[in-house]
Amino acid sequence: MVNLNPVSEEAVLQALSHVQEPELHQDLVSLNMIRDLKIDEQEVGFTVMLTTPACPLRDQIEREAREAVEALPGVKSVAIKLDANVPTDGRQRGLLKLPIRNAIAVASGKGGVGKSTLAVNLAVVLAKSGARVGLLDADIYGPNIPTMMGVEHLPPAGEDKLLPAEAHGVKLMSIGFMVKADQPLIWRGPMLHSAIRQFLSDVEWGELDYLVVDLPPGTGDAGLSLAQSMPLSGGLIVTLPQQVSLDDARRGLEMFRQMNVPIFGVVENMSYLELPDGTRMDVFGAGGGEKLALESGVPFIGAIPMDPAVREGGDSGVPVTISNPDSPVSEALTAITLDVAAKVSVAAMQNNDFVPITMVG
Repeated sequence: MVNLNPVSEEAVLQALSHVQEPELHQDLVSLNMIRDLKIDEQEVGFTVMLTTPACPLRDQIEREAREAVEALPGVKSVAIKLDANVPTDGRQRGLLKLPIRNAIAVASGKGGVGKSTLAVNLAVVLAKSGARVGLLDADIYGPNIPTMMGVEHLPPAGEDKLLPAEAHGVKLMSIGFMVKADQPLIWRGPMLHSAIRQFLSDVEWGELDYLVVDLPPGTGDAGLSLAQSMPLSGGLIVTLPQQVSLDDARRGLEMFRQMNVPIFGVVENMSYLELPDGTRMDVFGAGGGEKLALESGVPFIGAIPMDPAVREGGDSGVPVTISNPDSPVSEALTAITLDVAAKVSVAAMQNNDFVPITMVG
């Protein structure tokens, strides 16, 4: 039987041109996000190429694309595949122009606020989504990443470069792999600067969608060395709710501004403790992170509740987003990661040096 209403490629693309990417505020066709369009009589299939596998609105995009095409006359079924190709912000990174598409720094004004915990789980959630992720422990004086990721040693070195360790789908490098656990590093600025540069240029990272960098607390040499050695896509500030932490976090935020590093936003850690009866106890106060974000003119990305499982995961080398993925703290960390991934994509697309999305492999 002859199909009296043949479905054309032009009609499908026209329908999809009315579907917006919610974060980028442009349509899927203009963004070149529709790939592998195939039409077999009344059956339509195509791939939506997202800008990050950790897209927080992937379900919305798929639903609206499906509804748009199903509304066309003659369409009987629509098969949609979601894939991702992370755009680069166009910055050249490292002495050897490393193929790192985006670099995210996690900082705080003081220690003990959970900065490394956020960096670790940010990297793990991005890797779980399917992204190629590296984690650089730039906290030279207090390298905790090996313990928190459950790795003790680096693999044997390659011919020309060190090979990063790997755990939970994340490549990682830390000075902690190279010194004894009880060995203090009494280094002046030039030695620290040299170490960070070597972590970038002398490590075989391979191509990464994201490099998450765990900065040391404070506003000292490490942050400056990193910014000089590798342009950053943006930074996150981690704080606790109380005033003392906020004062220090504000200094970390201003450090990013003085180094011309875009600020993705503020994350409030240990925001509250949920009690057995369902009520919340504000152990360290309330609302400080939101206040800092509002006063500084940057987004407030989210609040992370207190949970003993976070400590247990850090000590055991299995981050909480893997050991307890359905817990409230993991859900908060995942939501923060998806938000950051979206902000990274938007920043890359808006950057003047933006490199258009292309197919990989």
